[in-house]
Amino acid sequence: MNLIDVSARLVYEVYDQTRFLFHIAAMKNPHQNIVSESLEVSPQSNVQAMKRQAGGGNRLHRLVVPGGSTLTVSYQARVELSQHHADPSNLPEADFAELPASVLPYLNPSRYCESDRLMRFAWEEFGQLQPGYTRVQAIVNWVYRQLSYTPGSTGPSTTACDVLLQRTGVCRDYAHLAIALCRAMGVPARYVSGYAVDLQPPDFHGFMEAWLGDDWYLFDATRLAPVTGLVRIGAGRDAADVSFATLIGNAVSQAPAVSATLHQGTADELNDADAVSGA
Repeated sequence: MNLIDVSARLVYEVYDQTRFLFHIAAMKNPHQNIVSESLEVSPQSNVQAMKRQAGGGNRLHRLVVPGGSTLTVSYQARVELSQHHADPSNLPEADFAELPASVLPYLNPSRYCESDRLMRFAWEEFGQLQPGYTRVQAIVNWVYRQLSYTPGSTGPSTTACDVLLQRTGVCRDYAHLAIALCRAMGVPARYVSGYAVDLQPPDFHGFMEAWLGDDWYLFDATRLAPVTGLVRIGAGRDAADVSFATLIGNAVSQAPAVSATLHQGTADELNDADAVSGA
């Protein structure tokens, strides 16, 4: 068990009435328990809490802010991770006929993960490998080796195919390419946004899950943080489904302040020894 303290502070200069949808609250699931949390909004606003079942129960907060104000949103939580660890050799790729209906959408191409365009490439590169966890890990390792982590090298329209060609990107690009290659091989994969212990510089982080056996298992192609220190915010087809902030109106944001630290007194050390389920 690990106790992780996470926080996020978002500030916006709001020039005209703007509608906001925030996706910064840690997810609640069997392996991730919220011990305590708080959400503060200034100026005070009517905040509507919502839960989206797709992706495992993503938690969102919606509000409308009048123009001529500075919006500050502060979120803090202590999250207890009791992740399931499995022997990677016991995690096969699931047969298509046995996949749950909720998993099937994560086989399809999506806006940032054009798996249909990468199918031939993926099979030529990874088709000879033993199916299962080891093949997914090989895909993730390949992405890590082939890409150069370069902040500012990509933008909001960059896709997995773009990243494959330019061989550079940031965390979301690493995840998108690994997801697209997994889907091209017939392995359901989805994008996960979250907080990450030891991430430098501190920020929201993008990683992925692949469906193996009968559960979702975490992978991080950037290797910037141990998977046992990842706190999930939300899961979706790609980053478009789990943006930490979506707004309609006229507002300009400051750089977010994000942190994730191992709570003092936690017994477990962070490591990547086994396959880790985050669902």
